[in-house]
Amino acid sequence: MSITSPGRKSRATGSTAAQSPAAQPPAVEERHPWIATLRVLLDRPLTSYQLVLGVTTLLLSLGLVMVLSASSVTSLTATNNPYAIFTKQAMWVAIGLPAAWLVSRLPVRVIRAFAWPGLLVSIVLIGLTYVPGLGISVNGNQNWVALGPVTIQPSEVAKLAIVLWSADVYARKDRLLDDWRHLLVPVIPVTLLVALLVVGQQDLGTALVLFAIILGTLWVVGAPLRLFVGAFLAAVGVVAFLASTDRERVERITTFLDPFSDLQGGGWQAAHGFFALASGQFFGVGIGASRQKWGTLPAAHTDFIFAVIGEELGLFGTLVVLSLFGLLAFTGFRIAMRTTEPFVRYAAAGITVWLLAQALINLGMVLGFLPVIGIPLPLVSYGGSALLPTLMSLGMLSAFATTEPGAKNALRARRRHRGRQVGVRVRSGATALGRRRR
Repeated sequence: MSITSPGRKSRATGSTAAQSPAAQPPAVEERHPWIATLRVLLDRPLTSYQLVLGVTTLLLSLGLVMVLSASSVTSLTATNNPYAIFTKQAMWVAIGLPAAWLVSRLPVRVIRAFAWPGLLVSIVLIGLTYVPGLGISVNGNQNWVALGPVTIQPSEVAKLAIVLWSADVYARKDRLLDDWRHLLVPVIPVTLLVALLVVGQQDLGTALVLFAIILGTLWVVGAPLRLFVGAFLAAVGVVAFLASTDRERVERITTFLDPFSDLQGGGWQAAHGFFALASGQFFGVGIGASRQKWGTLPAAHTDFIFAVIGEELGLFGTLVVLSLFGLLAFTGFRIAMRTTEPFVRYAAAGITVWLLAQALINLGMVLGFLPVIGIPLPLVSYGGSALLPTLMSLGMLSAFATTEPGAKNALRARRRHRGRQVGVRVRSGATALGRRRR
């Protein structure tokens, strides 16, 4: 049986292969009208822009609610105020949203201009963590630096800096990327330097995210399969070696497959994460009704907030979180594929790989597929140092979405329309007010 297009003659019979309209099967859109509606929605110029805003809003709102719920007991115990941790997170959101909005309005060339300065600043900040009196150790990790009244984690800034810098380098070398040497130099050595500085802080989880970013970027720029596989195996070897040099890391790796074998030791956190997920069942025990957050689940509002989501919102809530991150990944790669600018393509893909890899590592850690390595869930976990770069990266992603064909004109038309509506409302209100005074 040969497949021929309508109107083309069949080689076997010489007859016309086109069928009569009555004999042709109905199109997919006719059998499933929702598919046609979905295609129309996805083909609109502002679809990517709206998806970025929508997913960010939903994840951020869910994160605020869950931080309030998961941290209330810890806040009450430490400060006698159940809203202390939530207030700090809300403050970072209040700072991050205007920053993200500002970044989303910047031209791409301005965003690109921050690539090299951002990398240098992040390296300097990481270096300051090694300075006595400036570097602060938290839970055994020397990855915080005190700058006056503010304490930040420079490695979170380094994630965004590496994404922008590697995108800028690869965009400049866009016509030379057929040569493997241009794929590796200088991106791989610089990323390894930053990763080693982070490992020196005893923060293997962030180093793992940096490795994932560079591997994803190599895949996006079209690295040959042998080079990509070689880089992947090298990263796995480096991570395995670094993990084996620390007794606590070895203990986490050996207990994550069966945390109940050492319930009172290294398996405590992972096991109680399972208890939280199991007690949630399908629809959860209700917002605020978690039992594991009452001191038995460490880092309930940070690294293990997904376990509290599973306990309070059940399987339904966890699937919503997974769907939102899946939609964010789809949107980011959609922007990368539809743009014609190399820098936007590599930066959008890099941001997507970063957020997706970090989310997968966190979810794998909570679900028992990976050892507990201390990685927050983007937009959901507590932490201003992680939240601010994440919001700024999503602001950049929304700016990149406007580079899609027809997006800028559609966005300008929408803003003009909103401006007219506001003007009409103001004039109507002034007229009504004048009539009342009369």
